[in-house]
Amino acid sequence: MALKNFIEELEWRGMIHTIMPGAKEQLEKEMTTAYLGIDPTADSLHIGHLVGVMILKHFQLCGHRPLALVGGATGMIGDPSGKSQERNLLDENTLRHNQEAIKRQLSKLLDFESDAPNAAVIVNNYDWMKEVTFLDFIRDIGKLITVNYMMAKDSVKKRFNGEGDGMSFTEFTYQLVQGFDFLHLYQTMNCKVQLGGADQWGNITTGTELIRRKLGEEAYAITCPLITKADGTKFGKTESGNVWLDPRYTSPYKFYQFWLNVSDEDAERYIKIFTLLDRETIEDLAAEHRAAPHLRILQKRLAEEITTTIHSREEYEKAAEASAILFGGATSEALRRLDEATLLQVFEGVPQFRIDRSVLAAGIPFVDLAAEQAQVFASKGECRKLVQGGGVALNKEKVADPQRTVGEAELIAGKYLLVQRGKKNYYLLIAE
Repeated sequence: MALKNFIEELEWRGMIHTIMPGAKEQLEKEMTTAYLGIDPTADSLHIGHLVGVMILKHFQLCGHRPLALVGGATGMIGDPSGKSQERNLLDENTLRHNQEAIKRQLSKLLDFESDAPNAAVIVNNYDWMKEVTFLDFIRDIGKLITVNYMMAKDSVKKRFNGEGDGMSFTEFTYQLVQGFDFLHLYQTMNCKVQLGGADQWGNITTGTELIRRKLGEEAYAITCPLITKADGTKFGKTESGNVWLDPRYTSPYKFYQFWLNVSDEDAERYIKIFTLLDRETIEDLAAEHRAAPHLRILQKRLAEEITTTIHSREEYEKAAEASAILFGGATSEALRRLDEATLLQVFEGVPQFRIDRSVLAAGIPFVDLAAEQAQVFASKGECRKLVQGGGVALNKEKVADPQRTVGEAELIAGKYLLVQRGKKNYYLLIAE
């Protein structure tokens, strides 16, 4: 297959930080294998990992072969880059479980299954590191790199200069272990490039140096910028923690909401990084967005593309419909289609009132339910007045008569009633 220009593709997307001299020529010359390391400390990736995965995806689309390296061995040590504390270490069973879960997620973006020469491969550095004895390692690898060279790395310097609790010998040797991975993959899989975040530059170049000193061969590094938000805060974190790819940890609705709520400036950057839309499409969307920013065209398309890729078209549609319930003119049918978990997420933070189920079983006038059983209105008089003005809805349907009977059959998910006063005030009534 014809090779496409990987560097050009990444450059216009704002996904290149540093390229080692010679890398561009190597990629233009032949189909090349590159690897990217993924930390297996959880059984799901989060959106912070997605930048690296998208780079692997572009690498494959351009005709090259991507390797996803799950750091089983390095996960047992902990990478000091960008950290000021040492991390917890994992046992082998946990690592294997995490690796399988990560591969399932990667399969949504990378082609592991085809017989194409550039089909993706997943490897775990524990598989080769577990065979290496300490004496072999310090004799064959340790002697090739000087302490002066290792001390000059930023990740090491910062920790030596008093960030955090200093640095253990284990962490100090991390760059050698990562370098050994690159050497091993170079020798066994003809892997000539390592990809990673800008904070990995020091570790990656230790690998290229090892390959040069041990084999007299050239290998290359390409890094991408660390993604931040326009206001400088950390990307991918919310009040409740990481935004995960696994629906058990972050529901498709919450996932969709994260992308929908990014700023205009971030949306314009993120749509280049996290989707496969081409340049012309993105430029058109950006122009449309600038002409009418209140329509949030970029955010909607970004959220659609990425939710569909990571979850499914069906989950995206459910999430979009759920969002419309709160912000748009959704119907009562849409409300009834929500599962209980999504309903509670959509209406997280709205006032809730507990009501007695037996009252509904017998049937109760709306005005009594909303003004006495629940304090949605200060008085029955206020309720009647607002109903007459057309400003009250029950389960997304206008209430025309304050005396209309409300019964058990109207409960959503067998448990909830949604009262709306005006455009923006919602109340959730929970039957118990």
